[in-house]
Amino acid sequence: MDFNWFVRKGIIYWPVSLLGWVIFVTALIYAIYLFIDIDSRSHSVSDTLINWVFNCLIIGVAYSVIGFFTEKKISE
Repeated sequence: MDFNWFVRKGIIYWPVSLLGWVIFVTALIYAIYLFIDIDSRSHSVSDTLINWVFNCLIIGVAYSVIGFFTEKKISE
């Protein structure tokens, strides 16, 4: 099946369709929400950043997997 939601530029998947942009913005909003949630429960800056960066890595891996399976193949 050919979805064409993302195109790969280097190691980053850029959205090229409306659904791709929805996924990108949702991932960004979820990362911001997680930062606010983790910051409200943590006791130090390092505690906040360590937990948030780990969650951002998980979000990034999920985004990359979606991008990999739905990327637009550029024919040469």
